[in-house]
Amino acid sequence: MAQQSSYTELIKLASLKYESKSYLESGMLYAEAFQNFPQEIKTNDRYNAACSWALAKQNDSAFVQLKHLEEMGYSDLNQLNKDPDLATLRAAVQWENIRIGIAGNREKERSKYNQELLVLLDSIYLSDQVYRKQLDSVEKTFGRTTKEYKLHWVKIKEADSVNLIKVEAILAKHGWLGADSIGKEGNRTLFLVIQHASIETQEKYLPMMQAAARRGDANLSSVALLEDRINLSRGRKQVYGSQIAKHPETGLFYVLPLEDPDHVDKRRAEVGLGPLSEYLARWKMTWDVEEYKRNLPSYMAILDARFGR
Repeated sequence: MAQQSSYTELIKLASLKYESKSYLESGMLYAEAFQNFPQEIKTNDRYNAACSWALAKQNDSAFVQLKHLEEMGYSDLNQLNKDPDLATLRAAVQWENIRIGIAGNREKERSKYNQELLVLLDSIYLSDQVYRKQLDSVEKTFGRTTKEYKLHWVKIKEADSVNLIKVEAILAKHGWLGADSIGKEGNRTLFLVIQHASIETQEKYLPMMQAAARRGDANLSSVALLEDRINLSRGRKQVYGSQIAKHPETGLFYVLPLEDPDHVDKRRAEVGLGPLSEYLARWKMTWDVEEYKRNLPSYMAILDARFGR
């Protein structure tokens, strides 16, 4: 008699099927996991199941998962509204009821937090993102080397400077606050502003963020992203493969120089990041570790040239 797969095994298979665009099979594997192991169901798995069903054009099954999410207290309204995986659902009649329910969860959750800081961090987040969201459109319209594109980056940097003043005041008074005080969005806003600051500022607050992560007030994955940025800015290889760039000659995206590529997924898993292949798929990139290792000397040469080495 064949041994029954565990919940974790089924979820992993479902994720692999999603990655290979076998969305119907992915949804069915999620369904099997939920049916066989109802006590182990995680919110994130319900969400991913909804995405698989939506991409498989099985809207009813997708909405069943979204309803379960709402009942589980899911409250990330921003993710719900912008996720392209759910795009086909937004025109359906069921969508508005789901959206209203999750919006209610969000307001209920936000009522527990420091309201003064919540309002301030909401405004900082909007300021951080508004011009960045327009960047692709500006590039497509005018090109990266034009005056218009460069002026748009001036606007971004000006907003970053103002936001940093506000966030540094929060950090000086309160330290690195966790999601239990300012919500997940507020907590992420602290990270975004520091991430978008100078290398000196990043290095200044990295120890504070690392300490916050150890006590559960910052995400290990966010710390990993900041460490990667700092390493590359100082001419060192990144550790987690989070930073990509356009190749100066080919114009194609590539992973900036990476330490020990063979074991990157192990390191990523330790900080809560998914496999590098899944991350790169968002950029329509594929991960071939052997090819990457062959190209790594040329990638290092580009990095070395930046530092005159």
